[in-house]
Amino acid sequence: MEFTAMFCLFALVPTFFLLNCLLKFFTSDRRKLPLPPGTMGWPYIGETFQLYSHNPNVFFASKVKRFGAIFKTHILGCPCVMISSPEAAKLVLVTKSDLFKPTFPASKERMLGKQAIFFHQGDYHIKLRKLVLRAFMPESIKNIVPDIESVAIASLKSWEGQLINTFQEMKSFTFNVALLSIFGKDEVLYREDLKRCYYILEKGYNSMPINLPGTLFHKAMKARKELAQILAKIISLRRQMKHSHTDLLGSFMGEKEGLTDEQIADNVIGVIFAARDTTASVLTWIVKYLAENPSVLQAVTEEQEAIMMTKEECGEGKVLTWADSKKMPFTLRVIQETLRVASILSFTFREAVEDVEFEGYFIPKGWKVLPLFRNIHHSSENFTEPEKFDPSRFEVGPKPNTFMPFGNGIHSCPGNELAKLEILVLVHHMTTKYRWNMVGPQNEIQYAPFALPQNGLPIRLSLKR
Repeated sequence: MEFTAMFCLFALVPTFFLLNCLLKFFTSDRRKLPLPPGTMGWPYIGETFQLYSHNPNVFFASKVKRFGAIFKTHILGCPCVMISSPEAAKLVLVTKSDLFKPTFPASKERMLGKQAIFFHQGDYHIKLRKLVLRAFMPESIKNIVPDIESVAIASLKSWEGQLINTFQEMKSFTFNVALLSIFGKDEVLYREDLKRCYYILEKGYNSMPINLPGTLFHKAMKARKELAQILAKIISLRRQMKHSHTDLLGSFMGEKEGLTDEQIADNVIGVIFAARDTTASVLTWIVKYLAENPSVLQAVTEEQEAIMMTKEECGEGKVLTWADSKKMPFTLRVIQETLRVASILSFTFREAVEDVEFEGYFIPKGWKVLPLFRNIHHSSENFTEPEKFDPSRFEVGPKPNTFMPFGNGIHSCPGNELAKLEILVLVHHMTTKYRWNMVGPQNEIQYAPFALPQNGLPIRLSLKR
């Protein structure tokens, strides 16, 4: 009897402790605030399919109309709060960025690697960002302009007279440029193996994290392991050769940096992820918008032909230089307007590192917070006639925090200069040497997960006569 009573007493201790914690939680000042309004969808799946299988403009607009500029939802296995005002986006990404760490859904986090720059704050993030910027700053990438140009010329040559899927071919082009910027001339030795593994890996990026044989996630994780093994071989060979390199891998491998092979591999894979599909998507939309807007295409072509003529008159040769890329202001405005209208990245993921009071609402620790770039870019309050493709709008700088194609704050994309450079180089050769026409209807947009023209934009490319 005494034993039973004593057992019951000890059994109740954890219960009282738990109840006390819950009481403190629910009576805390922050917990008195409501969660943002919204719906969470189905258990576990949430509203993932509604977001990724339909026009995100429709999904976001319907939510904002029903719940306001801040609302809750549930996607890719994560409870989320979405925000759609420039001021709130700045608060999350810049002003209060210490409260919202960068993150991704569990599937992406495991595939990219937990040591990748995307998932960190503080000293480690600052160190990695410095290393990436060192390899991608203008002083570094201006030296590889001729190499990028060679990749662009070879790509266009292979498309001549062919019916191509623009997005797929642009992915191949941007992948090769990414490898060039990471591995330098060494990339040729490993290109096919890296490409094979990465193509399997990318298919699982937006899958549910179910690691069972046959699932996309399982196949992607096997490819991720093999990719890490290839990278380990490259790193080992470089250490044996003891040559200095100015590419990204060389920046990561600096002895004083003290990065482990695992950290290097995670960040190399992360950079490929960040550099490839997004830039390929932008290029695909540029091809479409130029085809649909003859006056814009003519203006771009005239600007690019003027550069060619000037080089010939000065006897500079035909090879593009970094200085040439700075003589393309109208083409750059076309890139900016494409980034705005297409809004390749509809949002970015952040995670509350503690319970947060945000604009009168309670956001629990661990919840994802998503600034909606697409909403901000397509708001009539920020841009006149937002659905119209009009590069001239960028003759004047946009309002603060209304144009964020590369993010904002300390976690903004450090490779944006490289992305713009490779786009300018390809557009230069495409508009001066080729003409193209879209094949089939192009009125629809597909979302999986990037916004893309219908069927990846089939086009037929031919040499100008």
